Amino acid sequence: MDPNSAVNQRLDQVVTQWSLLRLAHEPASLESKEARQRVLLKYNRAIRSYVGALLQNDDDADEVAQDVLVRLLKGDFANANPGKGRFRDFLKVAVKNMVRTYWSKKQRRAGVNLDVEKMEEPATGPDVDHFNRTWQTTILDHTLKALQQFERSTPGCCYYTVMKLRKDFPDAESTELAERMSKTTKKTWTPEATRQQLRRSRLRFAQLLVEEVAGGISNASPAEVESELIDLGLMEYVRPFLPDDWRDKGMLRELD
Repeated sequence: MDPNSAVNQRLDQVVTQWSLLRLAHEPASLESKEARQRVLLKYNRAIRSYVGALLQNDDDADEVAQDVLVRLLKGDFANANPGKGRFRDFLKVAVKNMVRTYWSKKQRRAGVNLDVEKMEEPATGPDVDHFNRTWQTTILDHTLKALQQFERSTPGCCYYTVMKLRKDFPDAESTELAERMSKTTKKTWTPEATRQQLRRSRLRFAQLLVEEVAGGISNASPAEVESELIDLGLMEYVRPFLPDDWRDKGMLRELD
């Protein structure tokens, strides 16, 4: 595969989290086992962070988060309806309902009087949606890992390497970045070649990000993906590569 060629996947070809969830709940098979592992890895951090923000107690949060993951893997959410909204909305409601049930039981045992609705926002302020911020971080992490995997499987590709160097050294000029690239890859990089590699890495990252976001929407359209990117504060990564016909084709702009 040529690392300099763009790999634009059609939105209707993206494996959604709904389909992954259904596969994880199918009878035991290699595919369902792998799907369950992907579900666990994909949502563990987001679930634990959100539960922790609601409960403000590590022991309670660990217990509830573990219960959510167990229920996911057991298939308790197999009947979730993708037609009712985005996957993150479904998961947020499911987690919040389990927190409510947990506290209801704790109230009966110890007389605790705690309104779960008032635990919606963390201490950082009422205008901050903690779940969305956690989901944003999760999506970016998964996209970066996908970029790293793309580099590993594509000879000659340094997309992940150059993006990580730019992240680690945001103020480095082209010459310095090229020197760091040369040292890291044991290959000579000119400033121009480094800039070009960074541009292509950003395009590939944007493509992977679109696929990751589309995976959380059943039968995602370009308009729905765009709306989700905006809601999650991720549009800045994609906007430079949106062509005029994005809403029609759902394909990002190729680089010259």
